[in-house]
Amino acid sequence: MTFEKIPYKIYLTEDELPKFWYNVRADMKTKPAPLLNPATGEPMTFEDLRPVFCDELIRQELDNDTREIPIPQDIRDFYKMYRPAPLVRAYCLEEKLQTPAKIYYKFEGNNTSGSHKLNSAIAQAFYAKHQGLKGVTTETGAGQWGTALSMACSYLDLDCQVYMVKVSYEQKPFRREVMKVYGASVTPSPSETTAVGRAILKEHPGTTGSLGCAISEAVEAAASQPGYRYVLGSVLNQVLLHQSIIGLEAKAALDKYSIVPDIIIGCAGGGSNLGGLISPFMGEKLRGERDYQFIAVEPASCPSFTRGRFAYDFCDTGKVCPLAKMYTLGSNFIPSANHAGGLRYHGMSPVLSELYHQGLMEARAVEQTKVFEAAEQFARVEGILPAPESSHAIRVAIDEAMKCKETGEEKTILFGLTGTGYFDMVAYEKFHNGQMTDYIPTDAELEASFAQLPKVPGQE
Repeated sequence: MTFEKIPYKIYLTEDELPKFWYNVRADMKTKPAPLLNPATGEPMTFEDLRPVFCDELIRQELDNDTREIPIPQDIRDFYKMYRPAPLVRAYCLEEKLQTPAKIYYKFEGNNTSGSHKLNSAIAQAFYAKHQGLKGVTTETGAGQWGTALSMACSYLDLDCQVYMVKVSYEQKPFRREVMKVYGASVTPSPSETTAVGRAILKEHPGTTGSLGCAISEAVEAAASQPGYRYVLGSVLNQVLLHQSIIGLEAKAALDKYSIVPDIIIGCAGGGSNLGGLISPFMGEKLRGERDYQFIAVEPASCPSFTRGRFAYDFCDTGKVCPLAKMYTLGSNFIPSANHAGGLRYHGMSPVLSELYHQGLMEARAVEQTKVFEAAEQFARVEGILPAPESSHAIRVAIDEAMKCKETGEEKTILFGLTGTGYFDMVAYEKFHNGQMTDYIPTDAELEASFAQLPKVPGQE
């Protein structure tokens, strides 16, 4: 194997760490549609959102115009615990594939929570603490967000209450135990502890849960306890803002060696990782400075982009949250229990949905058995056991590299490796034992879900 002058791992120095988050909405000519109050149908105001979210996070959520938002020094100091994250040249994977493509990945698993989620968790916990709150509530699917938030809350002495999708709660016991190590309470969702949870269980007896269900419970829990607010690990504008640290670091590291990616790939569930990775690159595209090919990769069993509707929908199954205009499968959509790869949310970030709707990025849906094949291929040559979510991006990165092998093109590929898969061994075990299947929802199932989309003026 011949290594070029490009290092195997590219790190920034602490002094080179970004001092601002980048708000891609500032460069979008067509802004994401506003959140709507489900009771009035009017755009949500600051005061409308105050009972649920922290004040400063609401300001960030509603800010469509400020391009750079300063990162508070306390958050920057916390980031230094695990940032800068490395940008890795996948020399070993390139050699194994015998491709002329140059492959880079931004690795976000170099922290105790094991994923990129900590980037926003510490920010949201920080603002809650500075508002004088007692604690926060949240949902988690595969568990990365719940783990990250419990770690951030522990650091800042905040109470953390997590509603974990029931199927993940049962399949990933060690993930929930890590949350408990950091002092969080973890409840399988839907549960009997909230009114909305009881209603969902009555309508869907024996359900394995969904992120939409867990969000409903977490919002109710926050609203019913003085001194608590709800925080979310993906989808919202504020989360993509915090996660822009990923793309800002990646771009700075590439710029050090005058490297310009042709293709940028990220896994897509609610949009936090993908949005964070592509934001500064997308900003260049929006400003007409440079062009890139952006690819969102989602599971075929939860295909929001590729088979969803671009419409206003509830952000949660219990229909207590605001309406967001996004690519959605319907708030009642619950992925099959055999779906093991994370990325379980029924909708997609309004920011990314608008960019996709404008044709500025593309999306692909992949079956989970092919995802785990790519995960093992990557682990065996690059030495990192990837999270199933990340492995969606790995799948398409390998596919694109093989296209380069066929055509002889020397494209540069960048993808996001969101974290490690050491708490996902039940899924890997099912893959090894041949118990994993590729469930894909039928058109009839999706149409039944679309039929329940809320009636919003101007929406078909």
